[in-house]
Amino acid sequence: MAKTATPKPAARGAAASTAGSAKTGVETAKEDVTPVAVKADPASEFETDLKKRELIDLVVEQSGIKKKFAKPVVETMLRVLGQAMADERELNLQPFGKLMVQKIEDKPNARIVKCRLRQSKPAENAIKEALDTAAE
Repeated sequence: MAKTATPKPAARGAAASTAGSAKTGVETAKEDVTPVAVKADPASEFETDLKKRELIDLVVEQSGIKKKFAKPVVETMLRVLGQAMADERELNLQPFGKLMVQKIEDKPNARIVKCRLRQSKPAENAIKEALDTAAE
């Protein structure tokens, strides 16, 4: 018995493009689209929020210590700072700045701590250090 070749239906994309052109009278062109890597703007490189993972990565990068040593230190430091704020203690941690707790509100699902942070201007400190060095 001889087999006869049966025509195969057109692919979905091809059928849709010909059907669309038959209805509207407009031909749709299919182009090969290749993704292109675009370098992000340096200002938008970081998210607006600094997450713990990114903080740990920055500490590792800037200090040169291994991540397995930096992670527990950063996590403990964040826990200590959070507890100090909960106890309404002032934090004077330069160059981070001086953090003063203004008000604490207990809500059913959260605790809201309103703070004020005062930071020194880096330019003033650099000028002062330069003058102190020149005076010696």
